[in-house]
Amino acid sequence: MIQQQDTEGSSSSVTSSPLQNFSAMPLHPGTAAAHTPAAAAPPWMLRELRSDERGLCLIHLLLNCAASAAARRHFLDLCPFLRLAGAAANQAILEAMEGEKIVHVVDLGGCGADATQWLELLRLLAARPEGPPHFRLTAVHEHKDLLSQTAMVLTKEAERLDVPFQFNPVITPRLESLDVESLRVKTGEALAISCSLQLHCLLATDEDASPDSSSAAAEKGSAAAERRSSPESSGLLSPPTTRLESFLGALWGLSPKVMVVVEQEASHNTAGLTERFVEALNYYAALFDCLEVGASRASVERARVERWLLGEEIKDIVACDGAARRERHERAERWAARMEAAGFAGVPLSYYALLQARRAAQGLGCEGFKVREEKGTFFLCWQDRALFSVSAWRGRRFD
Repeated sequence: MIQQQDTEGSSSSVTSSPLQNFSAMPLHPGTAAAHTPAAAAPPWMLRELRSDERGLCLIHLLLNCAASAAARRHFLDLCPFLRLAGAAANQAILEAMEGEKIVHVVDLGGCGADATQWLELLRLLAARPEGPPHFRLTAVHEHKDLLSQTAMVLTKEAERLDVPFQFNPVITPRLESLDVESLRVKTGEALAISCSLQLHCLLATDEDASPDSSSAAAEKGSAAAERRSSPESSGLLSPPTTRLESFLGALWGLSPKVMVVVEQEASHNTAGLTERFVEALNYYAALFDCLEVGASRASVERARVERWLLGEEIKDIVACDGAARRERHERAERWAARMEAAGFAGVPLSYYALLQARRAAQGLGCEGFKVREEKGTFFLCWQDRALFSVSAWRGRRFD
């Protein structure tokens, strides 16, 4: 709270201006609108502020956004499930791209700002017996500066490994606003798509994101997938009815040889608050237990993860509803139904990919991190609780 000294020596605070309300608002990127009525509060608040107060609001916004970029980076270090997912995804991509001369990987916002996974893929491609391909990476993310840093790191490593490399940054605030044309997929290149913890956000744009509608989508998806793959349909399908269906249909139209999907293994997309609360309690209790091993309670890094990442997710799940609730996590079987509805066919992740993921888990030096395989899908676990799923898919035209 900002205080000013008046001429008689008493202090007065700027409590009458909208500044105090603004500073109390959650400012986690991607969720600020979810906690703001009609997503229109910041503009009118800013209009009512004096110029000096606007500057303070801007500083507040930037500092909180920075604390949140930092929180995601710390999460990768303290709860490295996405590192394990990246190891499995890279192996799936490597196997799908065997013998290909031009490889294009599209990262849909999950790891584009973190070069670790793609540095490893560069090294795997460089070590191919047939030699490295021409490698293009399209990274989708909201922060231009982070993508620029990633581009520099990857370009330098590609030069060292003598791998022909191109980096295509795509700046977009949210996945639903992505123009698929901006991915610049070209004829003659082999395409792989990596989507980590992103697809569930598209469910918030649909009116029918409920358990009943998910079951209906599964039933409709079975028939839709059959029509898409039948010779009589010529690949045509009835028009999609939701934003997610449209998006997945657009990705299917790009003809990826493989698409790797990583999602939270939880059921947070139910209509009842009690169900969401209980599920969130069990799910995030496991994540917080994982943090207990990774860092002390006095750790600044841990505090950032708890407040700016996990805390905001929990708040979104239990305190928001309707289109305002974006953290609509679903379990692997529902994502399978949605992918099949869009025309994708499952690709069992290989035994060697499982070995790579388990080797990465063992390298963490903690027995709590485990990788379980069920019907070709990997489940990344803390102790016996599955927290994330990794699955691979391909367009049916590659069957």
